[in-house]
Amino acid sequence: MSESELERVVQLPAESATLEAGRTLAEAVIAVCPNRLVIHLIGDLGAGKTTFVRGLLRGLGHEGRVPSPTYTLVEPYELADYSIYHVDLYRLAKADEVQYLGLEEACSDRSLLLVEWPERAAGRIEKPDLSVVLAIDGAGRSLLLRAENTTGAGVMAVCATSA
Repeated sequence: MSESELERVVQLPAESATLEAGRTLAEAVIAVCPNRLVIHLIGDLGAGKTTFVRGLLRGLGHEGRVPSPTYTLVEPYELADYSIYHVDLYRLAKADEVQYLGLEEACSDRSLLLVEWPERAAGRIEKPDLSVVLAIDGAGRSLLLRAENTTGAGVMAVCATSA
């Protein structure tokens, strides 16, 4: 695959576009149906990481509330096809505290692990299949979606056809 097939940049002029980008990724996940998927969400405070996850979860069929896991650290969701763990590591005092979240035990087959602030774990969490980098861009946002391995590339290939 070429570099351009492994990365995609999208301008998100409004919150609705961020939600739609999450839904588009959900459609690709449903189409590819990976057994397990790890997504790292990277961006400053207020960049739209939780909004993107909200769109992703809605696209996967979740109908309830989607709060930020800033204070709970982990928000689990049980859907028909996947167990999903939305994790926010911003409040970790030390990187080794990630071991107390129980992610290794929780994330097995048929799971999606969505990690905000992965750099706070200093390499103590799984490497991503996909990285989602969100940045404030004027009144909107920009999104960089990057495949990190073959699983991520498979999802990216479907995203490219559904855009």
